[in-house]
Amino acid sequence: IPFLGRNFVNTELKDYVLSFGFLLVVLMSPILSSIADYKGNKKQFMRFFCYLGALSCSLLFFFDGDHVTLGLICFMIAGIGFYGSQVFYNSYLPDIAAERDMDRISAKGFTMGYIGSVIMQMIGFALVLFMPESDKKLPLQLTFLLVGLWWIGFAQLTFSRLPAPPLQERKARKHILVNGFHELKLVWNQLRHMPSLKRFLTSFFFYSMGVQTVMLVAIDFGIKELKLEDSKLIITAVIIQLVAIAGAIGMARLSAKWGNLKVLILAVILWIGVCIAGYFIQTEFHFYILAALVGLVMGGTQALSRSTYSKLMPETKDTASFFSFYDITEKLAIVIGLFSFGFIEGLTEHNGGMRNSILALIIFFVLGLFWLLLTAARSRKKSFV
Repeated sequence: IPFLGRNFVNTELKDYVLSFGFLLVVLMSPILSSIADYKGNKKQFMRFFCYLGALSCSLLFFFDGDHVTLGLICFMIAGIGFYGSQVFYNSYLPDIAAERDMDRISAKGFTMGYIGSVIMQMIGFALVLFMPESDKKLPLQLTFLLVGLWWIGFAQLTFSRLPAPPLQERKARKHILVNGFHELKLVWNQLRHMPSLKRFLTSFFFYSMGVQTVMLVAIDFGIKELKLEDSKLIITAVIIQLVAIAGAIGMARLSAKWGNLKVLILAVILWIGVCIAGYFIQTEFHFYILAALVGLVMGGTQALSRSTYSKLMPETKDTASFFSFYDITEKLAIVIGLFSFGFIEGLTEHNGGMRNSILALIIFFVLGLFWLLLTAARSRKKSFV
């Protein structure tokens, strides 16, 4: 695909665009989250990013081969809207759940998200499969529009029920753009005195490079490496989302018996297995099995990572700043993971391509596993180890 005077592999370019979008989220998050903490209005920020993402997604209705740049920009902004809103969404967990309920509530949140995703996907797939073939673009365009409307519509339930803290503006500093990074520095200084949390975040940083990248490129792998038809990809996407529901619930229950860290260690080991299998996979049937395994560990890894961080986090009113640090860690990991994946694919396009990229992700998972094991060995919070 020609873009900015250079030709790119299509999936490589998509990875670069997403990576750049996540980098923008990394730069914006500390500023916005600190303002939200000072003014107590994180719900308004979450609403803004939600609407930004939904509108950008709806504008993909106009995307076609003649408007590649417009499509890429809308795609990137939609990602910024979704992941930007997650900074504030995640920060509500310690506000609405006691420590003993965090695993269950976190898992339930991801489960409801996966259920909604499956329903919306089925509607979109029905449009693609059953509408007349006279205009093949229209079903895809309508799907983008429906996703945007679905996004805004169901978000109203969240906005109406989440608690809104009173708007008590704190004493403002002179340079508001610096305040956000100052808040992160304060969080970093506190981490120096919380070795368990610091080790966990280091682990989370490394294994998130792999987890999030696999989630974002799994369907592309089926298209490019296995040449799967649309109907087969539909089956794959549904398998991943449905199994993720069971994964989130199952791992939350398992963590009640084993502890969060031990379950996360198991999950990362399974992720390493996913990457090894992905390198060698050749058949459609095996791809479905791999998709089921991805779904199983995907839901549990995300839910337990968030609840583990919440448990290790100190009691504080500045939850948005702490979760901004968490989200920045995750988004920076995605930037590195996606960029690495796209770069290796482009570099080895005619000699392995995506398979080499998947194999390289094992390095991130191994580093994450090392720090998880270290966290589990030295953690003093026995309630979830």
